[in-house]
Amino acid sequence: MVEFFPPGETSISQIDAWKLLRIMAEFVNGFETFTGKGPFISIFGGTRFKRNHPYYKLACEITAAITKKGFSIITGAGPGIMEAANKTCQENNQASAGLIPDLPYELEPNEYLDPKLSPRFRYFFVRKVMFVRYAQGFVFLPGGYGTLDEFFEVVSLIQTKKIPPTPVFLVGSEYWKGFVQWLKTEPVKEHCIFKEECRLFTITDDPNKIANGLLESYHERVKIHDVEENI
Repeated sequence: MVEFFPPGETSISQIDAWKLLRIMAEFVNGFETFTGKGPFISIFGGTRFKRNHPYYKLACEITAAITKKGFSIITGAGPGIMEAANKTCQENNQASAGLIPDLPYELEPNEYLDPKLSPRFRYFFVRKVMFVRYAQGFVFLPGGYGTLDEFFEVVSLIQTKKIPPTPVFLVGSEYWKGFVQWLKTEPVKEHCIFKEECRLFTITDDPNKIANGLLESYHERVKIHDVEENI
């Protein structure tokens, strides 16, 4: 929301200073909430899928396979796909985290969150840092603008080497088919992305392939970390 102040009432520098303090407080709260917890997988997807929808059920299947490998889950805390992931995570006795956005029209957070792992965020960019910083992998089910925004954020960070290579799975192959086909044609044709950069993510609906891929990648990252600590 844009804030307007009459001339002379409040200086812009004062406003920005208070905003900076709020931003810092959200980062500190997020870091304190998740440091030492996990390992986490971030799961994304739309809010509008009902419990009888095939994608809701697919989210449950994917999450079940992931949590049985010992992973906890981070979602955006909403209904739909996020609810499916948090619900299944709790059923499998893993930590069920949710990053709650502070929006004027936002629906209530789903009921399957661990209260100690569900901070609220006024600033979207702080919230997105938490999705990435504490995740050992990313799973994207069908969703809208928010899901797409988060997908491009993650693959951009991997592409630019701002984060290590990390598994990214697109689940719901029929939903993503046209989108991926477009990526492999227009942006590649115009040299906006390279053909090999379309391999930064994997499309699959196979829960075991996803869970095994995440676990294998996690073990490799742990080995690399151990080697680096001993150098």
